Amino acid sequence: MNKIVVSGSLVYDRIMDFPGEFKDHILPDKIHILNVSFTINKLRESFGGTAGNIAYNLSLLGEKPIILGMAGTDFFKYEKWLKNRKIDISKIGKSKKELTASAYIITDRADNQITGFYPGPRDKKYCRVAKKIKNVKIAIVSPEAKERMLGYVKVYKKLNIPYVFDPGQQITSFSRKELERAVAGSKVLIGNDYEIQLIVNRLRLNLGKLRGMTEMLVITKGAQGSEIYHEGKTIKIPAAKPKNTSDPTGAGDAYRAGLIRGLMEGWPLEKTGRLAALVAVYTVEKYGTQTHYFSWKGLKKRYRENFGKNF
Repeated sequence: MNKIVVSGSLVYDRIMDFPGEFKDHILPDKIHILNVSFTINKLRESFGGTAGNIAYNLSLLGEKPIILGMAGTDFFKYEKWLKNRKIDISKIGKSKKELTASAYIITDRADNQITGFYPGPRDKKYCRVAKKIKNVKIAIVSPEAKERMLGYVKVYKKLNIPYVFDPGQQITSFSRKELERAVAGSKVLIGNDYEIQLIVNRLRLNLGKLRGMTEMLVITKGAQGSEIYHEGKTIKIPAAKPKNTSDPTGAGDAYRAGLIRGLMEGWPLEKTGRLAALVAVYTVEKYGTQTHYFSWKGLKKRYRENFGKNF
């Protein structure tokens, strides 16, 4: 059986809504003495993290991904949740001393976010477990401890396992050489337009050169859709329309799950990108990152409604 391996963070998200806009409370000329408190009107704890979110959406798409990641002494609630969704957690390492990673996310009414993040257990050598997994068809390296991300990339290159490189929030922690080593030879490099620009700047090259370093470059642009660059072609993917915009957190991870499912199946990139865009809106419509649900029947119906063609 071919397998999908998802590495990244496993996080307890504490997601908060601020009814105003940050810009109205932050004075640019006083940024050096910033001392701001935001009164929130909604708070919810949910299961999150890049690995957990991607794996959850893959499970809704009918896959049984393997998670590679580190958790802490308080992981029992999250562990039970993942087991119930038929996600393989046998390769999750557990610290006996440290807590599971936690994110404190405040979102304002303009969908801007401020996040405080505790990264959880820092075992740098845990990436070695990736060598023991057989029959891997595709892997994704998503944001977590930089050392483990680089370790997974090294393993996948050595074993000729196609991997999606998704550096996200960790881009600034990579040196130029480390980032270059991870991007070069990847099957897919994915990020939003801001993140891709950061990568371009850090590598000191242009977008054309970056496209040449990876088999496929995917740039997500929120409500403006996404772009897939592959074999000299640019494929523009329209955004799907959400029924509401309760919480944008986790939309990018959901997009990645749809993308991976399409790549696993060998579907045309236009179809794969549209599926990814559609999966993303389901999490936008719910408060939290693993609180939404969809079926294939519902997906196909909304695919037709959004894109004017059958799935």
